[in-house]
Amino acid sequence: MLNFCSIYSGSSGNSLFVESNNSKILIDAGVSTKKIVDGLNSINVDINDIDAVFVTHEHTDHVQGLGTLSKKYDIPVFANKKTWDSMPLQKDKISDCNIKFYNSNEKFEFNDLTIHPFSIPHDAADPCGFNIYCDGKKISIATDLGHMTNSIISNLENSDFLLLEANYDPDVLKCCSYPYLLKTRIAGPNGHLSNILAGKTISHLINTGLKEVLLGHLSKESNFPELAYKTILEELNVNNYNESDIKLGVASRNSPSSIIKVS
Repeated sequence: MLNFCSIYSGSSGNSLFVESNNSKILIDAGVSTKKIVDGLNSINVDINDIDAVFVTHEHTDHVQGLGTLSKKYDIPVFANKKTWDSMPLQKDKISDCNIKFYNSNEKFEFNDLTIHPFSIPHDAADPCGFNIYCDGKKISIATDLGHMTNSIISNLENSDFLLLEANYDPDVLKCCSYPYLLKTRIAGPNGHLSNILAGKTISHLINTGLKEVLLGHLSKESNFPELAYKTILEELNVNNYNESDIKLGVASRNSPSSIIKVS
C-alpha cells in the first residue's frame, strides 16, 4: 500500500501526507499546527500516528508549524544539515532526540519506505524534492523549482504518481500586484516553475510510466487552478497526449485532496 494526500499546497503553506502499511509521514509543515491536525483529522488520520516529518527546505511556507508540531506531539523531523542550520527558530523548539539528518542525493530507509531526497534549484540553503518508494511503487514530490534540469527529470522518471509545482502563469505574473523584485525572483532560475514548464515536464514523464499528477504550490496572486489545469492540457495536446493518457488534478491551498492510492 502507498497512499498520498495533499493536506495543503500553495504559496501560503504546504504540508503533504504519505502512508504505507507501516509508515505515516508528512512532507513539510508550512501551516500552523492546528491546521495540520485539522487537515489530518478530515482524512481520518490521527496526528499521534505520524511517524516523522521530512523537510524540503527552510522557507516559512514549508516550516511555519514545524517546531511546535514536533514539540507538542514528539515527532522526529528529518532535514539536511544546511536546512537545519537555516531554521534556528524551528530547531530550537525541537528536542535533540527528534532532530534527524538526511544527506541530499542519498537514498535511505525509513520503516518500510525508501526515501531519496534530490537537489533542486531554489533560493534556499539546500532544497530538495523527494522520491518515495514502497512495494514497487514510486511517488515523487517536486515543488519550488526555479527551472527544470536533466537531473530532476531523471529523478522524476518512472514515477507512478507525481506532485509537481505549477506555480505561476507568466502573463498573470506580469500583471499581478507583486512588487517587481518578487516577480523577478519567482520567474528567475532559483524561483518557481511555470504552468507551461510543468506541462512540458508531464508530457515527457508520461513516456516513462507516469499515471497520475497533482499540480501543487500554485501562487495565490499569479495563477488560478483552472488556468494551471488548462495550460497543462494544452501542453499535453501539443505533444499528442490528452486527458485519457493521465489522471490530472490540482491541489487546494485550503483543504486536503482526496486520498490517492498509488497503484
